[in-house]
Amino acid sequence: MIYTVTFNPSLDYVIQVDDLTLGRVNRTTKEAIFPGGKGVNVSVILSNLGIKSKALGFIAGFTGKQLEKMLTDFGCYTDFIELKEGLTRINVKVNSNEESEINGQGPNIGDRAITELFEKLDCLQNGDILVLAGSIPNTLPEDIYESIMERLQTKGVRIVVDATKDLLLNVLKYHPFLIKPNNHELGEMFGVTLKTDEEIITYAKKLQEKGAGNVLISMAGDGAILITEDGEIHKGLPPKGEVVNSVGAGDSMVAGFLTGYLNTGDYEKAFKLGIATGSATAFLAWLAEKEDVVKLLDEAKRTLDCRREVRENHRFIEKEVLI
Repeated sequence: MIYTVTFNPSLDYVIQVDDLTLGRVNRTTKEAIFPGGKGVNVSVILSNLGIKSKALGFIAGFTGKQLEKMLTDFGCYTDFIELKEGLTRINVKVNSNEESEINGQGPNIGDRAITELFEKLDCLQNGDILVLAGSIPNTLPEDIYESIMERLQTKGVRIVVDATKDLLLNVLKYHPFLIKPNNHELGEMFGVTLKTDEEIITYAKKLQEKGAGNVLISMAGDGAILITEDGEIHKGLPPKGEVVNSVGAGDSMVAGFLTGYLNTGDYEKAFKLGIATGSATAFLAWLAEKEDVVKLLDEAKRTLDCRREVRENHRFIEKEVLI
């Protein structure tokens, strides 16, 4: 079973406003509400690709109940801890002449709620996968990722960490199965600007020296690079398409990678599915469905069929990996 943890999930209220003007009444032309949070996104994409997961974290109030209902409707299992006070936050995303966001604060998470989360995590078993993604709200200890990983390090749980800078660096000693910084975040960790693939690979290997297993580096329009725990290096370019919304693309890449790995046990195929899934989400207003990913895989396969000189290790995976 795959478990995801989102400490501060949200309802994302996404609106379109033509010519937003501050200080006056503005009216929306489009609006939608989606469940939000990095771990939540991973769970939804996994469900879309046919992989069951259980979403963990904290919810509160009527917004929390709505979030849980929406995830259930998307086919996700949930086991949130319901807080007695506060509200699950609402994040407002305004698309107009410029993109703007107003993010809610979220509820206060007390010591008892943290203990309840630890008790749920204690039930994880050998072979389970745990996804820790996103920032830590100020109501939680800064080292909670470390506490969780230390607690689970003898249980045989494979842990995925999608976080930035010190939050990621501090957990490498617990040997995460997969980490996914982007190229800019990788450079920030070492105080350098990375300009070439060779530089990215060099510093990704430094993360492995510190304890990371597989390192997946996302590079937006330049694709991604995977350095596996076995020392293999794979580079992939994204499919061609118009980027509509990059929010959730990285989470989709993680979910696609996990789906491919669980279905095939092959890191290269997992990597290719990760790229296709992340790209499919980037080309849409929200998270990709299975059909969107399959379409990109089919297009990529047709392209490669016309270019037989392309080396074997640059081929996209067959769409059967999704079945």
